[in-house]
Amino acid sequence: MQRQKPRTLFQPRQMAMVGLLSSISILLSLTPLGYIPILPINPTIMHVPVIIGAIIEGPLAGGVIGGIFGLSSLIRAFMTPTPTNFIFWNPLISIGVRIMVGVVSAYVYRAVKNKKAGVAITAVVGTLVNTIGVLGLDYLFYLARYAQALGITEAAARTFILTVVGTNGIPEAIISALIAVPVITAYKKIYPKKLK
Repeated sequence: MQRQKPRTLFQPRQMAMVGLLSSISILLSLTPLGYIPILPINPTIMHVPVIIGAIIEGPLAGGVIGGIFGLSSLIRAFMTPTPTNFIFWNPLISIGVRIMVGVVSAYVYRAVKNKKAGVAITAVVGTLVNTIGVLGLDYLFYLARYAQALGITEAAARTFILTVVGTNGIPEAIISALIAVPVITAYKKIYPKKLK
């Protein structure tokens, strides 16, 4: 009788990819490397490894990398308190949204027929899931507390949140695409049969 190998969620190469991209995500999350200072805004690239992992390995790997990124975000919110870090104490925001970035990105990439444009489209959509998810849940759950933390009215906080979606969300989406496209292009050259 032949012994069957136990089934695992990931093959060794996939585990290595998840570990590598999760490590990069943690590094970006816990250091200033995750931000690109462009005055007067500070767009983040912390979610880009999640999107890249989702494109390469699919929704499960993207969700795991997103969850690890979210967990590092939750830990950072407790380690470096700021007036508005309480938002990320909520695991639905810090972890749940980031898992969705990975899952949604994988399915968007699979759905797009033109794979050359698909990477850029996926990076933009994944970034918008992150930005709109975090700020949208902040708006739904914490608008009054957020306004109080900033010392402004709720109406001003509402305007501020909507403004940040545009001022940070759009540059983040563009930067994410500018990073993801060459990374995935290089990956396709090394592993031409892996991605179609």
